[in-house]
Amino acid sequence: MKLSDIDLNLFVVFDAIYTEGNLTRAGEIIGITQPAVSNSLSRLRNLFDDPLFVRTAEGMVPTPVAQNIVGSVRQALGLIRSSVQESEAFDPTVSDKRFRVSMTDLSQSIVLPYLFGQIKKEAPNISIDCYHVRRRDMNIELASGNLDLAVDIPLTPDQQIRQAPLFSHPHVCVVRENHSTIRNELDLDSYLSLNHIHISSRRGGLGHVDLALGKMGRRRQITLRTQHYLATPELVSKTDLALTVPRVFAEFLGSRLPVKYLELPFEVPNLETYLYWHESTDKDQANRWMRELILSLPAKLPWS
Repeated sequence: MKLSDIDLNLFVVFDAIYTEGNLTRAGEIIGITQPAVSNSLSRLRNLFDDPLFVRTAEGMVPTPVAQNIVGSVRQALGLIRSSVQESEAFDPTVSDKRFRVSMTDLSQSIVLPYLFGQIKKEAPNISIDCYHVRRRDMNIELASGNLDLAVDIPLTPDQQIRQAPLFSHPHVCVVRENHSTIRNELDLDSYLSLNHIHISSRRGGLGHVDLALGKMGRRRQITLRTQHYLATPELVSKTDLALTVPRVFAEFLGSRLPVKYLELPFEVPNLETYLYWHESTDKDQANRWMRELILSLPAKLPWS
């Protein structure tokens, strides 16, 4: 088999199918029709003499052969993409590039207003698609090029994912201004007497606050567990529920609602936030420009 006899675009299709597990979505990502994806998959199957993907109720599942080659395919595509990007000039004042960035709702509520303020000064035609990619999918999304950047807690990405520290914020306890029992100080017994809101993307398990209390042999009463920070502002401002969150979010709430925040009467590790990107975009001028813009935000945010 000669390399010159192989259509390298087939590997772009292979990567898209592997990432999406669906022929229609794979076609949408790379800009071709579903029949064209099916035709490319048929050619790939002939090339490797293997089905590569098997249709199941959960989608197109890769065979062992596909699993064995996907790493090399993505590395090769990354090198090609990087070579092309290095030769492309990027002028933010005229570019109409659309960046795809993964952020939690906390990061979106805090970062986006200031990020867009900077963008509109330097690059009025730039756009952003902002959504939260599941952490287990982040490496794949960055490697495939479906995602340009991600902002998230400390993770253990693969060797091809680059990272840089972004924020580090202590936790505080937020209650409404006219709370029925809490005034301007908070001791441990008072904290434990409260009914708490717990924010976690997981369905169960303990967070940093509960682990810290557990080390002391103490436990708080969690009345509400939610996955989203932005589900909590009205709740904490209109009830006696308490909310333990990073101070950056507490100050954000305090500037908009009748709430106050108090220092915790015990030690909890800071919330650490990192910026992630794939190594293939290290030298991409557009990606570098957006990285530098995001990494400059801590010095500009009033709550940093």
